[in-house]
Amino acid sequence: MIVIVTGGSRGIGRSIVERLCADGVGVLFSHSSSDEEAGELAERLGPLAHAVRLDVTDDDGPGRLFDVAESLGEVTGLVNNAGVTSRIGPLTALRDEELRRVVDVNLVAPLRLCREAARRWASTPGKSRRSIVTVSSVAARTGSPGEYVAYAATKAAVDTMTVGLAKELAPGVRVNAVSPGTIETSIHARSGEPGRAWRVAERIPMGRPGKPEEIAEAVAWLLSDKASYVTGTVLDVAGGL
Repeated sequence: MIVIVTGGSRGIGRSIVERLCADGVGVLFSHSSSDEEAGELAERLGPLAHAVRLDVTDDDGPGRLFDVAESLGEVTGLVNNAGVTSRIGPLTALRDEELRRVVDVNLVAPLRLCREAARRWASTPGKSRRSIVTVSSVAARTGSPGEYVAYAATKAAVDTMTVGLAKELAPGVRVNAVSPGTIETSIHARSGEPGRAWRVAERIPMGRPGKPEEIAEAVAWLLSDKASYVTGTVLDVAGGL
């Protein structure tokens, strides 16, 4: 079986790919520009891991991604992990092109990928159990004022998508989300504040940022048969936030 993971070359996505391959699951992961990181990961993990350079917002992105995955085996899972933030700061500082990119990557792309999965799986009923997991964010609840309001809004929409699509696709497809708190990855540096994860740690009840591997564990569980009666759930992995 094959699981598609978007944005799998670094951060949380990379840990998800590593975790699934450790369980013997074949993975096709996408990346938009990190050729070196993706190549190193695929080479290190061996024949279970396959990389494809692809922007999830491309018009033909969902179709191409599923075509490649289906050439490798039966696709049983989709992990919508690819995500971007804008520059850290208030909404008033956000340019139109930044706003559109946040919405396109974080919301429109997962919707289109879920639609592609639903269409393809509807045409091949009665095979293995299928599952969709989307990486959301605790920002969907906090709103992330003064930092990432647009990002937070897209994640709140993803949570709603998860609940609605789970009901629409049951019983054949389970649909869930994992909602991380502040996780120590390079996304903070890319948004302009490398030390943000530890700066905000004081308001986390557990007193520290999370690790990408801790999110990967939750994703792997939701994809597995151990979560066979779980759908429409947004699972917080947020250190108590």
